[in-house]
Amino acid sequence: MILSGLLTSVAINFALCVIFFTLYSILRKQPSFYKVYAPRMLAEGIASVRRPRQFHLSRLLPNAGWIKNAWHPTEEQLLSYSGLDAVVFMRIITFSFKVFTIAGFVGIFILIPVNCSGNQLQDVDFINLTNNTLDVFSISNVNNGSTSLWIHLGAVYFVTIIVCCLLFSEYKYISTKRIDYFCSSKPQPEQFTILVSNIPVSKGSNVGNSVENFFTENHADTYLSHVVVHRKSKVWTVAHAVKKLYKKIFKIKKAPTQQQFMRDGFLVDSNGKVKKDKSREEVRAAFVSFKSRYGAAIALHMLQSNNPTQWRTEQAPEPQDVYWPFFSSTFMRRWISRLVVIVSCVILTVLFLIPVFIVQGLTNLAQLEIYFPALKGILTMSIVSQVITGYLPNLILQMSLKIVPPIMKILSSQQGYICNSDIERSACHKVIWFTVWNVFFANVLSASAVSLVFIILEFKEIPDKLAISVPAQASFFIAYVVTLGWTSTSSELFRVIPFIGTLICKPFTRNSDNVAVPSFPYHKDIPKILFFGLLGFTYFFLAPLIIPFLLVYFSLAYIIYRNQLLYVYAPKYESGGKFWPVVHDSTIFSLVLMHFIAFGIFKMKKLPYATSATFPLPVITLLFNEYCRKRFLPIFMAYSTETLRKKDREDQTQPEMPRLLRQISQAYQDPALVPLSYSSSHNSLREPLIPVAEVRG
Repeated sequence: MILSGLLTSVAINFALCVIFFTLYSILRKQPSFYKVYAPRMLAEGIASVRRPRQFHLSRLLPNAGWIKNAWHPTEEQLLSYSGLDAVVFMRIITFSFKVFTIAGFVGIFILIPVNCSGNQLQDVDFINLTNNTLDVFSISNVNNGSTSLWIHLGAVYFVTIIVCCLLFSEYKYISTKRIDYFCSSKPQPEQFTILVSNIPVSKGSNVGNSVENFFTENHADTYLSHVVVHRKSKVWTVAHAVKKLYKKIFKIKKAPTQQQFMRDGFLVDSNGKVKKDKSREEVRAAFVSFKSRYGAAIALHMLQSNNPTQWRTEQAPEPQDVYWPFFSSTFMRRWISRLVVIVSCVILTVLFLIPVFIVQGLTNLAQLEIYFPALKGILTMSIVSQVITGYLPNLILQMSLKIVPPIMKILSSQQGYICNSDIERSACHKVIWFTVWNVFFANVLSASAVSLVFIILEFKEIPDKLAISVPAQASFFIAYVVTLGWTSTSSELFRVIPFIGTLICKPFTRNSDNVAVPSFPYHKDIPKILFFGLLGFTYFFLAPLIIPFLLVYFSLAYIIYRNQLLYVYAPKYESGGKFWPVVHDSTIFSLVLMHFIAFGIFKMKKLPYATSATFPLPVITLLFNEYCRKRFLPIFMAYSTETLRKKDREDQTQPEMPRLLRQISQAYQDPALVPLSYSSSHNSLREPLIPVAEVRG
């Protein structure tokens, strides 16, 4: 792609960004659109949808006041308002901005002049810069065997050291912040509770009795209470639906309802009549609570049975974070579910190669002229060729990638995770590696699915193939950053889909105080930031021209996402910053990939000593990663005895602790089973209450 094609893509996306910014700055001031642009403010009663009595012209004029409002809050204010996960997300952006500011300085002011001084491909046309291909600004233009390539090797070493130092600093800061956040938090049910699954039940007993007997015997000093997990009986659900349909068709009069409550798994009506509740069935899992955090931690981390597949324990999530629809009753079912999900991800990855190949075809005008000879006259037009090769491929790729995060979240929900935060982190992992494989490797290698497999199997040839292919795709990925970075982030500010939905539904709905406040889609936005980081690492020494476009993206992302976290999204759960290890691992992978490409480049450029000098880089990086895993990762897996005992001692003087321990068992109840009354004949539309937990003093 020549520079003019890239500039066309930049111009189109810049115009779209300006449009989104302008529309947002006007519509955000209209009360009728507060549900789109400030739903959190409405839900908290800070804003109102009522129209002002007097008209002000300023409401129709765009302004940048929202940027100041988004910039002003400190990190501590963001922490208290949106939680530690929001702070970690913003630090991902600032970390990336710091790294690529340094890398950009090296790339723009040192490496690009070195690249332009070569003539391996062609001399630079300084009179008409737009007619140059981007290759003349890349390492491909440096002459083979040139000593100038040692500057690129030095740049790779320098950036690797800088990134490792910043990674260590961020890991240390966030791990400390995680401990401080836990120590400053109020007592919460999940801090005293674990989930026990695969509970063995003897003949003639039930899950509740098994849990009570086991923990009374083995954790007598710390055990407090338990709640057995239930789920809807499929037979009852179908039968209940048939009854409701029959009643509607024949208009049968409903039986009078009477108050009923649950006791030990049975229904008890106001007359004292006891009957078995057929609407639900027990799952061999229970939320078990303890009198102290330390007692819960001991039970969590100790093997409870000689059979490791029984009495399995895991940390209980926050009550509002529990994912109730999926509670695996057996160890085998969860294992099979994960296997099925892995196969589904592989199939999705292979199918997604179809739009990738379409994109690759659009970037090659020669192929288009062969396949569509009738369009040859149109394709020779300068503006058409620039739009097709510079903008259209990334637009198609962007539209295709929109469906990936929701699909990955659905697949992750079927793996047996018991909380939404774990589902979202799992989906985040899947989206990251899906994007790396399908967007980076598939586009770079421009191969079929079968060819890609053979390339991966030929491990020794990977650096050479990447050295040839990666620099050639620099223009494509610069356009990718502009389209999926600038425009996509600006559309996040404008909230295109909610805006269109509001316009469509507005004539059919009345003003209501009910406001749906969304939660932040970490599984969608974190992979995007990390993938742009991978592009920055791999191209900063190959084609440094990509760095300024990345810096613009991170600047936009910082302001826009801060605004969205303050006004749009509300935290539905708090994982305590557990997304940062994902960021660390992804960054290490990007560094090692950069080293592999550098090895292949120096080998291809016939500079053997520089090739040998790259060997220590991946080794040092992986050793650094292993140290960080030993030093910081355990803090994200569990809290230390020191922290738990200190927190328990502090809470002994808290007046709300006895009340919390008395009510802790009521926190983990499936919302679908909570209504307090329903018909004794089961003809009511209401549903039974989950059994009250047994509490020991």
